[in-house]
Amino acid sequence: MKKLFSGSCVALITPFKNGKVDFKALKNLINFQLENKTDAIVILGTTGEPATMSSIEKCKIIEFAKNLIKNRAILIVGTGSNSTEKTIEESKIAFEKGADGLLIVTPYYNKCTQNGLIKHYEKIASEVDLPIIVYNVPSRTGVNISPETMLKLADIPQIYGLKEASGNISQIVKLSKLLKDKIAIYSGDDSLNYIFMCLGASGVISVTANVFPKQVRDVVKLTLNGNYEKARKLHEELLEVNNNLFLEVNPIPIKYACSFYKMCKNELRLPLTKMNKNNSKVLRDSLIKFNNLSKDLNN
Repeated sequence: MKKLFSGSCVALITPFKNGKVDFKALKNLINFQLENKTDAIVILGTTGEPATMSSIEKCKIIEFAKNLIKNRAILIVGTGSNSTEKTIEESKIAFEKGADGLLIVTPYYNKCTQNGLIKHYEKIASEVDLPIIVYNVPSRTGVNISPETMLKLADIPQIYGLKEASGNISQIVKLSKLLKDKIAIYSGDDSLNYIFMCLGASGVISVTANVFPKQVRDVVKLTLNGNYEKARKLHEELLEVNNNLFLEVNPIPIKYACSFYKMCKNELRLPLTKMNKNNSKVLRDSLIKFNNLSKDLNN
């Protein structure tokens, strides 16, 4: 089976301060992941707000992350766009800056056909020599990769995995059957991490791991090691937090959560705005509840 990593990968936020990338906070965020033995780190994915960044900012972030991480975790860079040529251009930059792999979302807004999806990834793979994880998130892009199309994409040598975030359990089951022994499947939905792992996924690409990297990694590792009952209980304990981190569009809630733990400023770039007061209270209460539960379990 082709796979870029096994285990837990964080979809890292990009911290901002006074309108600029906060590299001091970014250093602390990355070190926090490394200290908790996160297996892979995605920068400039959806959670990292790349659509609001300049090319110069993106280059600086990739260089900074690579120099800090070195070989202590797999570095994956989000380079997807709704233009095949632009995706190739940004993927080549990520390659030059030392990325270990690419996370490439399906083209959004254009709403291409299934044949268009195949041509899109074939073209990218022919011009960039890095492992690619295809990212399927139809709620954002308006396009769903069918299991049959993904089976064809799996035959492209550079495609090593699928981050699946359709939320469609039936589709996930079918993908697990079709892609078995071909490429890795990664959960792209924290509320379904345990289900993915039980269906044979190689790992997760998690938003929740920004604040709870150890717990997310534990769910994955326990399942990989066959300790399903303990993994299920931990996943259930995380479920309320997982759900509340999506009360508003990602990364609005996770930015609030990171600021709650003093990891960075609660600053986003327009058109994203801060979480509303009612939702932030719900999220805050669930974070406190989970913290107390974790303390009780460790005593």
